[in-house]
Amino acid sequence: MTLAIFLTLAVVSVLLALLMVFAKNPVHSVLYLILAFFTIAAHYILLNAQFLAVVHIIVYAGAIMVLFLFVLMLLNLNQDTEPQKSASWKFAAAIAAGSLMVTTVGALKGAVQLQQVNNPNPSVGLVKNLGTVLFHDFVVPFEIAGILFLAAMVGAVLVGKRDLKL
Repeated sequence: MTLAIFLTLAVVSVLLALLMVFAKNPVHSVLYLILAFFTIAAHYILLNAQFLAVVHIIVYAGAIMVLFLFVLMLLNLNQDTEPQKSASWKFAAAIAAGSLMVTTVGALKGAVQLQQVNNPNPSVGLVKNLGTVLFHDFVVPFEIAGILFLAAMVGAVLVGKRDLKL
């Protein structure tokens, strides 16, 4: 049953990713990408990583994709104003994609098959265990990262602030 759900989600995610790439409208492309992110979050739930699934939805589908959608709507992209690229760009993109595929196949050729665990631990992906590890083993790096994020937010506010002349 789990394998059937996994394979269904995998096919749906690949189809949504292809729709995202080949969509003519950039807004539709972003919406397909958001749906693909939801299917990836469902994969995380199948792996018993509920916290990672929720964070994935909040960060990617909630914040970043909404930002992309806002920027696309703000730019108001039209076909008339968009410069047309020559066929050589498409040829170069096809060569780059082909070499990426050859590299991926070569890397996966030597990959070791993962063995299925007969008795998985049901508390592996829970927030309680993550919090215990985060606040006991990695408390100093966690606090340093918080200070860095605070400094980045203060810097962004100062850079974006207009000079007020009194």
